[in-house]
Order: sequence, then structure tokens, then C-alpha cells
Amino acid sequence: MYKTAYRRLSEVFQASKVINFNNESKIVLMSDCHRGDGSWTDTFTHNYSIYYSALKHYYNAGYTYIELGDGDELWKNKSLSDISRIYVDAFRLLSRFHTEDRLHIIFGNHDMEKPKYSKTHMKSYYDSHLDSHEPLFSNIDVHEGLILRHIETDIKLFLVHGHQGSLLDDRLWRLNRFLVRHIVRRLEMLGFKDVTSAAQNNIKKRRVERRISSWAAKNDQIVIAGHTHRPTCLPDSAALYYNAGSCVHPNCITCIEIEGGKLSLYKWVVQSNDDGALYVGKQLIAVPRKL
Repeated sequence: MYKTAYRRLSEVFQASKVINFNNESKIVLMSDCHRGDGSWTDTFTHNYSIYYSALKHYYNAGYTYIELGDGDELWKNKSLSDISRIYVDAFRLLSRFHTEDRLHIIFGNHDMEKPKYSKTHMKSYYDSHLDSHEPLFSNIDVHEGLILRHIETDIKLFLVHGHQGSLLDDRLWRLNRFLVRHIVRRLEMLGFKDVTSAAQNNIKKRRVERRISSWAAKNDQIVIAGHTHRPTCLPDSAALYYNAGSCVHPNCITCIEIEGGKLSLYKWVVQSNDDGALYVGKQLIAVPRKL
């Protein structure tokens, strides 16, 4: 399996588009939103207000938004339109990011079909407030990987979802999707967890992370991934593996900010001020790492 994971990650790296950035750039990386249809099995619903508040902040602050895969839950749900109809405000804002050339999307195992959908289903969305179809992501490219190149130092950051470290989630994704859509989804409605998921299975999670970390070390290449839902940003200057976490944690979402030539891991969470009023704010959860 290590050889397969190495080969797949190397293939993606070699084929990835290079995007230049500098110390003035502001970029936010989010992963594993798993936006669903608003039903009982939609794990994104409970964090939607937090996500949308964070998204508005990054839009207004001039950030470029990069989604590291599994943005939409297309294993449990067959139609992207069912998802965009539920989260219309978020999709409207993502469309504005795209119009201003501040949006990049990487697909993961749960939205593997996004490159195909980008030519059809992602051109417009139904805005229930306006009762009309509005432009969404016209002419967008959906990538398996991206490389961010820091022009001051020539350091490259390899962005990938990370399912390439798992045979079942990569080459056998159709089988896994069948299991999730027709069996696991029904079990979740009864209260059972999805043990096929890297996010729920700690053994699988560690195995995937070891494979990606090993590839990063072998190639002396920084990798920023998602997939396992475990946020990682080590202060060690020799660390090469980072993880943006997910937007479906029990009470927060996590992300990685790139600004001023530094990587910073944050979580967004509902907080209260001294008078008890609730608000959505962000907290630094790892020491910023200089490139």
C-alpha cells in the first residue's frame, strides 16, 4: 500500500497547477465541509452558522479561499442541486469568490465527480429567495491537487485532499460510495457511526497520515491535506505534513491561514463575551509556522 500511495501522490504532484503567492497574499485553506442536504445524516448542518460567519470574514478581508476536498457530500447525496438549495447563502458567497478569481477547489473522495459536475451541475444554482437559477461557478476548474509557490523563497506547498493514501477511498471509491450511500447512511439514521471513514476510524486515520508523511519526507516536500479531519500544524521547522482539519467537528470548524509568509492553524467557534452575548470568533490553536 505504501508503494501505491507514493505513486498516486507523485502522480498528483506532477500534474498539479502551480499558483504563485507572496508575503502580501492572504489565503485560507478549508477541508471536509461535507455540505449535505440538511437531513438527519447531514453532519455539516450544526456548524453551518460558524462556517458562514468565517466565510464572510475571509471574503471581506480579501482572502483567497481554497477548498481541500470533500466540500460537498456526494456519496450520501446524488445531486449537487439538493445541497446548494439548502445552503444557498454559502453558495452565493462562494460564487462571489469565484467571480473575483479568489476560489480554488480540490476534489476529495466524497466529491470525486466534481470535475465532471463542474461542466454541468456547477454552472448555476437555484436561489429559492429569488425563485430563479443564478450563476455559480462558470468555467471553473476542479483539481486533484494544487501547488502554492512562495515566490520570495521558492518554497512549494503541495495541496491535496489526502484520500490517495487509502486504496478504498481512492481506487475503490465507487465501492465505498455504494456502501456509504446504501448501507452506512441508513445505519447513521439509527445512530451508528461510519466506521469506513478515515475521520471515524483512528487506525485508518493514522495509517493514511503515516503514508502521506512518509511521501513528504521522501520528497522533502510540504504537504497540506484534509481527509482525516485531524488538524495538524507542528511548530517543528522540519515538519512537512499539515492538515486543515474539517468543518464537521462537534462544535467548531478548523482551517489554515497563509499570511505574511506564515502558516497558522485556527478554529472558529461560538464564544461569549463578558455580558453573555454569543458571537462567532476564531482562536489560534497552533504556533504560526514561518515558511
